[in-house]
Amino acid sequence: MDQEAIPKPKHCRTRASSDETLLLPGLPNHLAQLCLAKINPSVLFSVCRSWRRLIYSPSFPPFFSLYAILSPPPPHHHHHNPNSPIQFSSLDPISNTWTSLPPPPSSPPLQLLHCHPSFLSRKLPIQWLSVSGRLVLVAATTHQFAPAMPRPLVFQPLSNQWSFGPPLPEPRRWCGVGTVGGKVYVASGIGTTYRGDVARSMEEWDTKRKEASSSWVKKACLKNGRFSREDVEAIGYRGKLWMVNSKGNAVKEGVVYDVQKDTWQVMPQGMLGGWNGPAAATINDDGHDDHDDDDVMYVVDERKGVLNKYVDENDCWEMVMESVVLREAEQVCAGRGRVCVVCANGRRIVVVDVVATPPRIWVVEPPPMLEVVAVHILPRMCRTD
Repeated sequence: MDQEAIPKPKHCRTRASSDETLLLPGLPNHLAQLCLAKINPSVLFSVCRSWRRLIYSPSFPPFFSLYAILSPPPPHHHHHNPNSPIQFSSLDPISNTWTSLPPPPSSPPLQLLHCHPSFLSRKLPIQWLSVSGRLVLVAATTHQFAPAMPRPLVFQPLSNQWSFGPPLPEPRRWCGVGTVGGKVYVASGIGTTYRGDVARSMEEWDTKRKEASSSWVKKACLKNGRFSREDVEAIGYRGKLWMVNSKGNAVKEGVVYDVQKDTWQVMPQGMLGGWNGPAAATINDDGHDDHDDDDVMYVVDERKGVLNKYVDENDCWEMVMESVVLREAEQVCAGRGRVCVVCANGRRIVVVDVVATPPRIWVVEPPPMLEVVAVHILPRMCRTD
């Protein structure tokens, strides 16, 4: 997700056999790929067509892209279609172009409500996660204000395919959704109507298990149902699930779920006090189950435009940077040395390079006539062309 300009591609001359184009003259392609894999993909992209095709092939180590849920601006919802206007797209950081994801399964039809024409000032959450290199859509609301997802919908970028997860025992919306160690957690929420047992419940799905044997497992219940609301956030961080029941500077309640002990704890006061906007933790995208102590949790003060990171040892938040473009922050994702922030009612994505000193910042525009609902960082999609 670099903002640097990409030079115009040049055509390279390669001798072609009857079956394929040689990547490097004098070397078989499987050895040539080992050599080219050590070069930055943005350099390969600018050299020739055969190398450009290579970096998008399944056999080449994937670089990472930005994935987004997109929605038409509110005026387009006045005469809404019951079928979902929501779109899924990926921003290629090398070509700097948006590409639509393959359409999700049409049966059952996907009906996701983000802005209702009668309540344009309110946005309803569409809750999706990045789990072990895959996108997992877990919960949302239909135009009839009912749960939209009877079972999770999963997108695998490396195969460009959608699949379904196991059916939820109680489909819900307005819930806490998070991931720890390749497992998806759904806490609290409301179904078609409010039920106290659902509002206190917690379910776990291990995405690493084969589809035929996977199912949701009940875990320790919450003490109350006060997390059944649309502003709830649940962040997987250092082997635990950290959850608050309100965003921004409003008074909120915070709890922590210990995955190993299957117990709920009170959130530390320092973390709770500084959780004053959308938050995210760096993703574990290497496929391993261990929880690296170098994981970092970030929060953006939506009013001041300040990006902070949590210092676990001191139970406090430390400022990373401040910028006016970070104001009105709505959603955050983090990973691969970047923090990506959806701001200004989805009209811009602010990218912060937190590895650089000082941090680098730039703005990414959504596709024309669309607003960003949420973003995640995942491996790029494969191409066959």
